[in-house]
Amino acid sequence: MFKKLRNKIQPSTVNNDMLNKQQRYDALVKVLHTDVFRYAYWLCGDRHVAEDITQETFLRAWKSLDALKDEKAAKAWLITILRRENARRFERKQFDYTDTEESRLEDNINYSLEQKMEQTLLRRQIAKLEPEYREPLLLQVVAGFSGDEISAILELNRNTVMTRLFRARNQLKELLEHTEIREKTNG
Repeated sequence: MFKKLRNKIQPSTVNNDMLNKQQRYDALVKVLHTDVFRYAYWLCGDRHVAEDITQETFLRAWKSLDALKDEKAAKAWLITILRRENARRFERKQFDYTDTEESRLEDNINYSLEQKMEQTLLRRQIAKLEPEYREPLLLQVVAGFSGDEISAILELNRNTVMTRLFRARNQLKELLEHTEIREKTNG
C-alpha cells in the first residue's frame, strides 16, 4: 500500500518541481538576458560571439538552477558563469580578430550620429585597457554592480577592486584626452 501511495504522489511532485524550475528559469531569462548579453558584448566586442556566450551561460544556468538559492544574487551568479564561459572559449580555440569586422550593439534608443561616434570611441578606448582594469570597470558601468559585488564576482579583495576601478578610470581618461588632442591636431 505504501508503495502505491508513493507512486501516485511522486509523478505530480516531479511535474510540479519541473514546472517550478521552468518558471524560475523563464523569469531569470526575461529579467536578465539583456544585461547578460550586454556584458558579454562588452567582453568580446563581437555580437555573434556574445550571443553564443550568452546562450551557453543560460544553458549552464538551467543545468545548475537549483544551486541558486538567493534570487537577489542571480545577476552576479549569471555574470560569473558568463566570465567562466568567456574564459573557456580561449581554452578551446584562439581567435584571430585582425580580420573580424567590428559589429555594433544596437540599442532600442535612437542615437544621433555624434552620440554613436562617441559610443564607438568610448568602446574602443575601454577595449584598450588591460583586462584586470577593463573587467571591473565594465562590471560597474555596464552591469551596474557595486564594489562589493564586483569583488565577489572577480574573487578579489574589495580594496583591490576599488584600486583597479580608480586606475581604470584614470587610464581611460588619459586615453580619451590623448585621442582628443590627436583629433584637434589632425582637424
